[in-house]
Amino acid sequence: MIHLKRTVLAAALCLLFISAALVPTQAQNSNAPQLGKSSIKNVIAAMTLEEKAALVVGVSARMSGPPTAAGAATPAPRAAPQSKPLVQGAAGTSFTLQRLGITPMVLADGPAGLRISPTRENEKTTYYCTAFPMATLMASTWNIDLVAKVGQAVGDEVHEYGVDIILGPAMNNHRNLLCGRNFEYYSEDPFVTGKIAAAMVNGIQSCGVGSSIKHFAANNAETNRTSLDTIVSERALREIYLEGFRIAVEEAQPWTVMSSYNMINGVYTSESADLLTKILRNDWGFKGFVMTDWGGGKDPIAQMIAGNDLLMPGNPNQVQAIVKGVREGKLDVKALDRNVEKILNILVRSPRFKAYAYSNQPDLKAHAQVAREAATEGMILLKNADAALPLAKETKKIAAFGNAAYETVTGGTGSGDVNKAYRVSIAEGLQTAGYAVHEGLQALYTAYLKAMREVRPQPQRGFMGGSRPTAEMVLNSELIENLSAVADAAVVTIGRISGEGRDRTNVEGDFKLTAVERELVQRVSTAFQAKKKKAIVVLNVGGVVEVASWRDQPDAILLSWLAGQEIGNAVADILSGKVNPSGKLATTIPMSYDDVPSAKSFPGKEVPADPAAGAAPAPPQAQGQAQGQGPGQGQRGGGPSVRRAAVVTYEDGIYVGYRFYESFGVKPAYEFGYGLSYTNFAYSNLKLSSPTFKGKMTASVDVKNAGTVPGKEIVELYVAAPAAKLAKPALELKGFAKTKLLQPGETQTLTFVLDGRSLASFDGARSAWMAEAGAYEVRIGASSRDIRQKASFTLGRELTVKKESVALVPKVKISEMKPGRPGRAA
Repeated sequence: MIHLKRTVLAAALCLLFISAALVPTQAQNSNAPQLGKSSIKNVIAAMTLEEKAALVVGVSARMSGPPTAAGAATPAPRAAPQSKPLVQGAAGTSFTLQRLGITPMVLADGPAGLRISPTRENEKTTYYCTAFPMATLMASTWNIDLVAKVGQAVGDEVHEYGVDIILGPAMNNHRNLLCGRNFEYYSEDPFVTGKIAAAMVNGIQSCGVGSSIKHFAANNAETNRTSLDTIVSERALREIYLEGFRIAVEEAQPWTVMSSYNMINGVYTSESADLLTKILRNDWGFKGFVMTDWGGGKDPIAQMIAGNDLLMPGNPNQVQAIVKGVREGKLDVKALDRNVEKILNILVRSPRFKAYAYSNQPDLKAHAQVAREAATEGMILLKNADAALPLAKETKKIAAFGNAAYETVTGGTGSGDVNKAYRVSIAEGLQTAGYAVHEGLQALYTAYLKAMREVRPQPQRGFMGGSRPTAEMVLNSELIENLSAVADAAVVTIGRISGEGRDRTNVEGDFKLTAVERELVQRVSTAFQAKKKKAIVVLNVGGVVEVASWRDQPDAILLSWLAGQEIGNAVADILSGKVNPSGKLATTIPMSYDDVPSAKSFPGKEVPADPAAGAAPAPPQAQGQAQGQGPGQGQRGGGPSVRRAAVVTYEDGIYVGYRFYESFGVKPAYEFGYGLSYTNFAYSNLKLSSPTFKGKMTASVDVKNAGTVPGKEIVELYVAAPAAKLAKPALELKGFAKTKLLQPGETQTLTFVLDGRSLASFDGARSAWMAEAGAYEVRIGASSRDIRQKASFTLGRELTVKKESVALVPKVKISEMKPGRPGRAA
């Protein structure tokens, strides 16, 4: 402990000494070019080598030693120490160079809303942010306009709180349902992912601030995430794991992209020129800059060469290494200049550079209403036997069972968390909607949860967070029977939480319900149904859970997801019928975990380290890279205290999610695109603009509200393609749209556009997107299994849609699934 204190004190003294020497120097030359007044190239030409190296490395709140460049006559510059952070609780800050007019940029977490500290030193004011619904719920709305509206609300908070770039949205695919951060990600499908992410980015950036799409790429597990080597084919990469990012880049041009922790085919993503230069910039035309995830990668020189422009959160050793690399000829200064230029191109667009007078007073009340609207549109009605929902008008008193009815989970842990002003529990939402929640039962749960909090161990890593108790209170049959006599309906809430740094497990209390939870659902359903009363289950979860073993028991099941701070009100809106549910699954719910095609390979396996490759780098905490957080936020870093070499092979290839279930004949519990409504919709009059494809085609379909209440319908367009040369999934989503609120009897015509990319698959042998000649079928449906209309067209000859760079070729042969093999993981 004494040694640690001395080290920290020495680092602080070194930082003060360096800054004292640097600040006067920055102000000495009044004739130096100024960013914004002089050209960016002139500003770069005026920078010293040390200054360039400093600019491509973030300013860490803690330093392990003096940032002196090896062989330099003067120390490498760092930003002057601040009496307090620019924005308390932000994840990081970029370098400041006053003499050239280079201001800092503030970066903060934000997959579910802006994450900053609500309290600030010597201030009484609290600075809360809106906790919006999780990303999977946002994708479940299938509503581009609504997602953009949420993005605008997020962007306004970023802007008004003095943050320049929000670290989101996160958009990795749901390759496996046990990934701990799936709640931060949109979908198993790259088309949905890309379209929803683009809408979010466009919404955020319309407010004059930047976003950082992440984690680029193939970061589909949290276990050993800083050392995991993802072995994947070129085709699977292009079609599944990169396609969503491509759509977001081409349709929204995010200011930044965040490279991921993992390796792809043996190379860290932040050190991969194939990924960051060939694909991202050359193939897709990305104009912004790339930053690392916090502490990501191993070799600063390799990162600079690859095109990873900014290393976050930054430490002085990285500055030294870059300066030394240039001096020794390992790093061309032109490459460094290129990286500096990309950062400055974005910096001049930032609010802080423009001296925006941020208010610290975003309209949180209005944003809460946006969050509530999004929450209701993304919740999914999985079951509604005999029109159990909406609750009958005579329903007055509700018995609310389950921990999560009172301690409702609003979001995940880690960077996906938000410091919000309040949380509306499901019980509170029901009460606000006019229902009487049984007071005696509520008192029992309140006392139980209080006792659990008192004995619950504190989380060891504050940033990653702990988990709420999943052990449900055991209620005896007599109590449940008595409640069924006095309450008009029962709502059983099952809660789960997950988050950054760990994956979920296929065990009771996580993917599976516990014996106590299953018994609770069974006893409540039996008791209430015996008295002709309804029993509803609400799934307050971040990732899907097993449903097949118990779904026949309750009358209705509502998948509420982690719906943000307004979750209780949104659930009540659905149960009461104030809002007609219109969400649909953007990820498949399997019958069992064994049916998941990646079940046997997830999350990878630990392997002996290669001595020739050197030891795996220490995690950011050990390197002194952890960025200081606000009170109670803990460290933001790269993971466990020991990095273990690990590898995962994507043997499922392109058969992820519904592509697998539909191609291999494996029936899921609830398929991709599934979701019920309180009304019915009829599809008719599917028309194609031509029987032959000549570069572009439109498909139109009429959708009628054939029921008795207003509602919205999500319409999905799938394409089935010929597979003479390349194996193809049975069908692939290529378009979707959500109707307006249709009144009973009202019809809306929806039109979709298909282009060459809609027909093509990636041929690794030719490194090109190819569409085979032959017969194609357009399938319009309410889910991947509920196809309502079909129409065919032909492509006369093979079409080369686009040639791509040869990149990320695996070093080993991968044995991938192919249709016709048994429908299980290899």
